[in-house]
Amino acid sequence: MRCASRPEILKEIAPKTARVSLLLNPDTGSYYVEYLRSVESVALSSSVQATLAPVHNAGEIETTIKALAREPGGGLIVLPSAPITAHIDLVIRLAAQFRTPAVYPFGSYARQGGLLSYGVELNDLFRHAAEYVDRILRGEKPADLPVQAPTKYELVINLKTANGPRTQYIAFQRSLRHDTASPSEPNDDL
Repeated sequence: MRCASRPEILKEIAPKTARVSLLLNPDTGSYYVEYLRSVESVALSSSVQATLAPVHNAGEIETTIKALAREPGGGLIVLPSAPITAHIDLVIRLAAQFRTPAVYPFGSYARQGGLLSYGVELNDLFRHAAEYVDRILRGEKPADLPVQAPTKYELVINLKTANGPRTQYIAFQRSLRHDTASPSEPNDDL
């Protein structure tokens, strides 16, 4: 997943972002270490400090987002995990309540009220998984199948959320519309 672009997106929609917290449940695996490395490399070039925000339950989520919102310049990157998904309504509500710009991993979170999401296009992943299952059922050995990285990413901006008191969100959305590459030329910057 192209998590490294998320701090850049936060910086675009909220130029005063100086701190980015990666909201995650550390019990779901050590994948977040790679996310942090990738985010830190981009964040440093944008003068943004990246930190981990490990949470296990709703109370810790609330405490973390409130603490992030106490000082100006905070932003939130929500990492994918089942425990976070179980409390995504709370995360979305608190980010909106404390006016903390947040980037979510799945388009459905932006459609539920989150500001924006940037991540793999899940339907495309499911389609490729079905193709792999079909190939296996037709007799191919799983070990012989190539490992494939996601090829489709989606940026979803919730305009209802964006039309709140932070008008720079709309300006960011308009700039994306004008800067998007043609369909024959994928835009790797998004």
